Amino acid sequence: MNKQQEINILSHLISIKSVNDHEAAVADYIESLFKPYEDQGVKIERVSYAPDRDNLIVTIGEGERMLGFSGHEDVVAPGDLSQWNSDPFKATIKDNMLYGRGASDMKSGLAALIAAMLDKIRLLCTVGEETGEYGAAQLTKLGYADNLAGLVIAEPGNDMHEIGYTSKGIIDYIVTSKGKGAHSSQPQKGINAIDHLIDFAVQVKPLMAKFDKVNPVLGPLTHVQSVFNGGEQINSVPAKAVMKGNIRTIPEYPNQVVFDALNGLVDQLNQKPGYDLTIEYSFPEDAMPGDKDAPLIKLIEHVHDELFDGPIEPKGQAGASDGSEFLHAKGDFAIALIGPGNNTQHQSNECVDLDVYHQSIKFYQQLAEEFFAQP
Repeated sequence: MNKQQEINILSHLISIKSVNDHEAAVADYIESLFKPYEDQGVKIERVSYAPDRDNLIVTIGEGERMLGFSGHEDVVAPGDLSQWNSDPFKATIKDNMLYGRGASDMKSGLAALIAAMLDKIRLLCTVGEETGEYGAAQLTKLGYADNLAGLVIAEPGNDMHEIGYTSKGIIDYIVTSKGKGAHSSQPQKGINAIDHLIDFAVQVKPLMAKFDKVNPVLGPLTHVQSVFNGGEQINSVPAKAVMKGNIRTIPEYPNQVVFDALNGLVDQLNQKPGYDLTIEYSFPEDAMPGDKDAPLIKLIEHVHDELFDGPIEPKGQAGASDGSEFLHAKGDFAIALIGPGNNTQHQSNECVDLDVYHQSIKFYQQLAEEFFAQP
């Protein structure tokens, strides 16, 4: 495959408006690239998450050891179009940089994996990574990641100079307080939902502060109260209030431990007269532990040294990825996050360096070759 063909794949992927939805169109395109080779040992499977939202699995070859490559098909919304210098859904090349929504996160990585697929590589294309990794969760539950010998996810890696081998988990929680409406001139006839929610908001901060261990790579658990809504109008006792918070967990504190603490606080407050608090969680992700000395990480470092100038750095990541779901698959295998993207993800004028993109394809190819050459 020549460089123009590699650019064409990336450009076509960017043209598909898979903004937190419509991933089936991405799956259609990728399937069309591999369909001509089904009689040559290529197996193509689709797993639907919801209408117009399809995961895609492409498997080439057979054997006892299988290397998994993974990339997500969705992108975030382009935001304010006036902040873009070009159409975010039309790949635009300027000064050897290719611009477009997903150019960094992570259609460049997905395109590079597609171009690099070799014998005995499994490609897992997932839906919904940007909003909860539920495509990866679905494929994991169905066993598609079971007993892999290793998994590489093409998340942006600072122009291929960083390997993510461990990452924080995520807990998004929503607390709803129900009260009783009344006129503000007679507050004794109502129950103020905001007052009760404030009690939770005040007490949850020292509760989370008790999780004070610090991971040597990822740092501490963090907690942010990010959304607070309540009340209908200024002269009424509010009958409902909602608070949302975001917690980034570390391996020292599995998500269930944090759930237990939050649930306990809600139960404790609900013992008070008139309190009616409920809590729910939105697509929580466990922290991804990892070992920077794992054979897969060391192999990546070795291949990188052969193909790129400058060192590569194993790092922990504050954000979650599909790896948080794939780690629940059967078997003991390392997960590595490395891709051609950069720090322009989720921003206007998102871009990827074309030299890095082309070189990343060679990197994935050589990584696969040396992976399967190992005893």
